Amino acid sequence: MDPLDDIFAAMRVRSALYARLEAGAPWGVSLAGGESARFGLVVRGGCLLEVEGMAQPVALAAGDCYVLAHGTPYILRDHPNTPTVSCASVVRDRIGGLVELGGTGTAASVICGWFHFDQRAARPLLDLLPVLLHVKMEQARALALQGTLQLLAMETGEPGLGSSLLVSRLADIVFVQAVRAHVAANAESQTGWLAALADARIGPALRAMHKEIAHDWTVEALAAVANLSRSAFAQRFRERVGQAPLEYLTQWRMFKAGNMLGQGNAALGAIAAAVGYESEAAFSKAFKRSKGMAPSAWRAAAREGAVAA
Repeated sequence: MDPLDDIFAAMRVRSALYARLEAGAPWGVSLAGGESARFGLVVRGGCLLEVEGMAQPVALAAGDCYVLAHGTPYILRDHPNTPTVSCASVVRDRIGGLVELGGTGTAASVICGWFHFDQRAARPLLDLLPVLLHVKMEQARALALQGTLQLLAMETGEPGLGSSLLVSRLADIVFVQAVRAHVAANAESQTGWLAALADARIGPALRAMHKEIAHDWTVEALAAVANLSRSAFAQRFRERVGQAPLEYLTQWRMFKAGNMLGQGNAALGAIAAAVGYESEAAFSKAFKRSKGMAPSAWRAAAREGAVAA
């Protein structure tokens, strides 16, 4: 199993909002920070993206997609000196529809969206993503993403039976498409966990752990998968991932167990076995040490929406 697949399988978008900006120079709009992730696709023309905390603006051209998974405040505008208006003041009751903005100069069209994740399931991936995912789409991938966004527009603009479910699933797809494209386009220049997935030695070890999470892994066994000595593997893994190998494995076991506890009625013993523990007692001890509460308490809190990650 690809580690990204493992995460995406557990993630869910709880709600999504959408609008299409049709702007003419001079124009500018500012979006406040919040818990929701933000995404955008430039359909026509171009603009500048200014993200809080980033020193330089990013030039966006037609076909470019951006995702701000952490809800960071940002600005879109045609020129660095153009004044901006708040998104809330221009969108208002036009969520799911067309928002006209600016003057009569050079035109730009940007599809913007906001979505709220199930924070408990999404936290592991969100914590690993950079502030900005900027994807310069080749034509085929840009068209695929535009198609998804158009479907999202239809469902948010004219709700029908099952629209809430469809909107959540379409927003899932938008996010997956953007992350996948970002990883493919930046594999050589990235650092951190996403780069570790592409590492010729560490990547296979990560995939092995995700594929067989219940296996009795040792550092020696993982080093063999990576075709490195034990010490070289441990050092390289920590440098790439930021954690020791078995610390990472435990984290993912607890993540998987937490999802199983919150999403179904599986017996505690079955969950323990599924994530590599021979007894309920050993699993419960490890889970409480990791999450700060017993598995039974976690299950009850998860069902009430009271736990995070």
